[in-house]
Amino acid sequence: MARYLVYTSPARGHLYPIVPTLEELRRRGHEVVVRTLAPGVELLRGLGFEAAPMDPAIERREIDDWRARTPIGALRTGLRGFFDRAWHDGPDLRRAIEKERPDALLVDINTWGAMAVAETAGLPWATWCPFFLPIPSPDTPPFGLGLPPARGRLGRLRDRLLRPVVFGMYNRLAPELDAVRVELGAPPLGDITSATVRAPLMLYMTAEPFEYPRSSWPESVRMVGPGIWDPPAEPPDWLDDNGKPLVLVTCSTEFQNDGSLAQAALDALAGEDVNAVVTTAGVDPSSFTPRHNARVVKFLPHRPVLERAACVVCHGGMGITQKALAAGVPVCVVPFGRDQFEVARHVEVVDAGARLPASRLRPDRLRKAVREAMGKKAGAKRIAAAFAAAGGPGAAADALEELLRDPGARVAPPEVR
Repeated sequence: MARYLVYTSPARGHLYPIVPTLEELRRRGHEVVVRTLAPGVELLRGLGFEAAPMDPAIERREIDDWRARTPIGALRTGLRGFFDRAWHDGPDLRRAIEKERPDALLVDINTWGAMAVAETAGLPWATWCPFFLPIPSPDTPPFGLGLPPARGRLGRLRDRLLRPVVFGMYNRLAPELDAVRVELGAPPLGDITSATVRAPLMLYMTAEPFEYPRSSWPESVRMVGPGIWDPPAEPPDWLDDNGKPLVLVTCSTEFQNDGSLAQAALDALAGEDVNAVVTTAGVDPSSFTPRHNARVVKFLPHRPVLERAACVVCHGGMGITQKALAAGVPVCVVPFGRDQFEVARHVEVVDAGARLPASRLRPDRLRKAVREAMGKKAGAKRIAAAFAAAGGPGAAADALEELLRDPGARVAPPEVR
């Protein structure tokens, strides 16, 4: 049996998806110790894991990508925030390795300094990624703009021309990442995408066809389906089935100024024969005007709501979107930033819901989009079946155990020149 040291970024949307895999590792007799965001420590200890907080300096560096005006600008702003954190999360993981003496490392894809340390630690190591990977491919549109897949010669030409432009914009930040890597003893790469696939194994927490099918993936990428987990909680007494369709509306757990979605949904659904549950997460729930057929709360475990839901209205965070689809519930996505433009487009392409740009958000348009999404139940069920077939925590644990038996997993990858 092995001792795994798990290092997360300070985001619930990255901690929660890996919890089922950690529980499966423990069920198989492995030891699991975690470094995570402060609010997650007691939660994990309550589940029986060894857990301690990461360096507080990491959490103090907030990701302010919601201030950017364009999708690419938001991704660049987010990357700069992660690279600032890397100066702290790399040394933090090194201290944790010295204290915990693990046999293997499992590192969050958004902890860029920690990945550099893991690369040079001489231990088997893996990453996990709970969002769409920004890896260029001739089979997919350039990442970040939410473009539909190419059709015909003109579409392929569009992608061929845009791909170097888009990824060139990301790679203007490569010197900032390389400065951290060199300080931590890892080689410079000159390319941000390369840094995401340096681990011998990546647990990619989605599945095709929700992820666009490709003719080839890096050998390290293992699609295992989404990690679906909520903190233990009893469903509220008021969550009763009165025969009306239930619509769940959610805002992002990481603040991105998306409160307008909650209010627009309240207004849009007020005249519909539905019940609405609105979870505002990073936004103060008292700032919204209540409606007779809606209940507004800050947080609520999604699982009991999804068991009754006919539709989910959300910002397009990968966590809630995949939770809904895994439950066979169609999604109406209103993307505000980050990778949400991609998520919204993927939902539309696989016919598992509807997409409404935030720039067009208005109660009447949202009402129409929700009605459209509620008619996509078959597409949502098709994606739910694909997620289940990917293997989930069992497949992830199998891959991690294989990693321990692979001598090459302890060898740092060659330098990129």
